[in-house]
Amino acid sequence: MSSNKTPTTRPASNSVAAFLDQAAKTPVRAPGTKNGRLIFAMDATASRGPSWTQAMAIQSDMFKEAATVGGLDVQLVYYRGVMDFGASPWLGDPGRVVGLMRIVDVEGGNTQIVRVLRHALAASKAAKVNAVVFIGDAVEESQDAIADAAGRLGLQGVPVFVFHEGGGEPAGSVFRQIARITRGAYSAFDANSAQQLRDLLKAVAVFAAGGRKALENYGAKTGGAALQITHQLSGKA
Repeated sequence: MSSNKTPTTRPASNSVAAFLDQAAKTPVRAPGTKNGRLIFAMDATASRGPSWTQAMAIQSDMFKEAATVGGLDVQLVYYRGVMDFGASPWLGDPGRVVGLMRIVDVEGGNTQIVRVLRHALAASKAAKVNAVVFIGDAVEESQDAIADAAGRLGLQGVPVFVFHEGGGEPAGSVFRQIARITRGAYSAFDANSAQQLRDLLKAVAVFAAGGRKALENYGAKTGGAALQITHQLSGKA
């Protein structure tokens, strides 16, 4: 695939076909919506298999908490298998997003982080994307290619908030670089981090829906995870 091509969805199994079929039946918000737009991307490769059920529950809870902010449209993106890549329409119904998320299961394959970043770049050129959330545990691609794709996304003004399952290296260094280049934020998590993750994603949702000022106000009011995100965005952490 040429580096300039926008990723396309490639259903590779019945479950993926169901994901895209259900997504296609979900009404997209009317043109001209003023809602913030958030891409929620997740690694669904086999390395996440041992913790997938628990991680999926945490991810679903994260999004439900973020959805309480309101004023947000979300596109669910995932990759797995042999170049299997899925992207939903923009959805304003949190229940639909969580329902689609739960259809996806893990399948062996390499990471496609560059593809996620390029997809986000193409989406942001079509209409403003306020933020990208990426959840993953590994990196199996060229660090230079990832940095290049992250740099292009950063120039477009789209921050990436990386939630790193396990927090191990060398992935941690690459994920921190993505967050730094795009002026986003990085946070590692494990099975004991559920509440912190809910709080962090809610802070990201506040940012996507209302911008930096809204996040600063929210962080000052609530402290904790929201303040952590605020500090990373302002370069204080």
